[in-house]
Amino acid sequence: FCSLRAQSLIDRQVDSLLSLMTVDEKVGQLVQYSGAPVQRETLVRQGRIGSFLNVLGANSTREVQRIAVEESRLKIPLIFGFDVIHGYRTTFPIPLATACSWDLDLIEKAERIAATEATAAGVHWTFSPMVDIARDPRWGRIAEGAGEDPYLGSAVAAARVRGFQGPDLKSPTSLLACAKHFAAYGGAEGGRDYNTVDISERTLREIYLPPFKAAVDAGAGSLMCSFNEIAGMPSSANRMLLTDILRGEWKFKGFVVSDWNSIGELLQHGVAADLKEAAILGLKAGVDMDMEADAYHNHLASALQEDRITASQLDEAVRRVLRVKFQLGLFENPYRNCDTDRERRDILTPEHREAARKTAQRSIVLLKNQNNVLPLKKELKTLAIIGPLADDKESPLGPWHAMGKPEDVISVLGGIKAKLGTGTKVLFTRGCEIEKPSMSGFTEALDLARQADVVVVVVGESGQMSGEAESRSNIGLPGSQEDLVRALHGTGKPVVVVLMNGRPLAVQWIAENVPSIVETWFLGVETGNAIADVLFGDYNPSGKLTTSFPRATGQVPIYYNHKNTGRPAVDSVKWTSKYLDLKNSPLYPFGYGLSYTSFSYLNLELSAKTLKPAESLLVSVTVKNTGNRSGEEVVQMYARDEVASVTRPVRELKGFQKISLAPGESKRVQFSLTPEDLTFYDRDMKWT
Repeated sequence: FCSLRAQSLIDRQVDSLLSLMTVDEKVGQLVQYSGAPVQRETLVRQGRIGSFLNVLGANSTREVQRIAVEESRLKIPLIFGFDVIHGYRTTFPIPLATACSWDLDLIEKAERIAATEATAAGVHWTFSPMVDIARDPRWGRIAEGAGEDPYLGSAVAAARVRGFQGPDLKSPTSLLACAKHFAAYGGAEGGRDYNTVDISERTLREIYLPPFKAAVDAGAGSLMCSFNEIAGMPSSANRMLLTDILRGEWKFKGFVVSDWNSIGELLQHGVAADLKEAAILGLKAGVDMDMEADAYHNHLASALQEDRITASQLDEAVRRVLRVKFQLGLFENPYRNCDTDRERRDILTPEHREAARKTAQRSIVLLKNQNNVLPLKKELKTLAIIGPLADDKESPLGPWHAMGKPEDVISVLGGIKAKLGTGTKVLFTRGCEIEKPSMSGFTEALDLARQADVVVVVVGESGQMSGEAESRSNIGLPGSQEDLVRALHGTGKPVVVVLMNGRPLAVQWIAENVPSIVETWFLGVETGNAIADVLFGDYNPSGKLTTSFPRATGQVPIYYNHKNTGRPAVDSVKWTSKYLDLKNSPLYPFGYGLSYTSFSYLNLELSAKTLKPAESLLVSVTVKNTGNRSGEEVVQMYARDEVASVTRPVRELKGFQKISLAPGESKRVQFSLTPEDLTFYDRDMKWT
């Protein structure tokens, strides 16, 4: 009741303010520019800018806000946005990595810390979480999401929204979330960023939309539309997405911001003849704020005068933006995030670094551990650490690392040296570069390897090889890195491969030949410490993949919840769906990840043999730690509808729990499978 009453008051305040505004002031609330506020002070005084992005710092934001609320006619506060994707100054693992923890509380806490730091630096609004489902690892922005599964992706999306926004948007540490990119941006053809998406409505609704719905249900205050088109309609002009589904079906009350110049790009898409037409299409579709296209700023007022948009269409967009500003408490305290003392106190604290280390540990996935090479003994006499990423402090920050700085990062070499102290002789060389094909450093690398008891080789991508506009046609190890691993393996020494990357890689030779492989992704400021914790057994790895690793690039897109075909692969039968030169199965599947201990699953039971429409089915299983070390296990429940009115995936994740077990300990794990879990769109596209 109190919440409804507060919302009613906000709606009255919004309508009252709206009645006082000129057309130019209304349009101003729908305009966002990047940085350079000094060059736009006149527009701020005129009330013709509603938001800035990339303006940072308590002092800087205070000065621009002061102009807005003390020198403009209606004193409407600005909202400051920034890409806080995986931490602000305390850089956490990339989102794809934290999703591999399958730990929703951990993910929520990481975003809470990011929100605390960003708001201390004057930020009100993050362009995160990215909740796009991604099935093609060639796409660089796979690094920013939770992987290939809509069930897990939905759970992670909700956790991130809760973490950013907290329980009360008016709190000084609450950061407005923005679920992006609406919609199906991760389905770009060929894995090429910004490219066309061509999918069925069924795939759109069952695979790509659920994480956005989960973000909306979790209270996300804003959404960002995507660059891509779907079925001939770019998202920035897609009324079905932005109005019919988002506002009509889902009852979303926040506002939609365009992606950078995505309204202007309607010209390149070929659905608008000029920028004015693009502005009209965007507003009518349901885009409330124009990021950096100048379309709304230059053309909405004249479009209204020409009756090409209506006053009610303009007012509704303004109403949505103002409502969120009231919800954030900016009218009550426009300087809420402009405290320089807090900015000094709340950023990159020891507590935040410790949380980043814990998150990084749990994001690591152990892919292979033949003959229990890992964990390594701390009593090693000589350890060779080789690879172009071993002493790199820039790449572990990953793409979109906000205000993260290389000097904050613990490298792999630094973390291992700190772990071992002076008792072990640590040898280091790069061996090769990340992308260059040269083998000139191999001689030194092999010489060091032959002196060592164990070789740890750190290979992968640079931090800028994934993320936006970083698509790759070949997702093998770049440069001569695989050749380096082959040469080191040839020495006969035990080799541990540490992968550092922002996407699944095709590393079949390494998987078949090297005894131990650890997937570490880009882990942020505590990279070296977290990796050392895992390599030497101070933390038992528990991460599970959220994206399938292909055997070769030619297999992609590859994902676990695929449909069956009428001719499933049979090795002995030619006329079935398979490759001539490769197995259909992934190198490492979704949900996969090893531990230094082992687990058994016993006594699977269902509470009933039939499920009625109003009932839930209890599914239970006993999980036992059968090894000699404490460990965490992600218990995963999958379902398959074997016969339905339309084809269904070969399996679908429908529940997961992360549990911790001591050696010999057993735990009964129970899931509730509801009718909603088994619902899908039937042949008539009815939710059935």
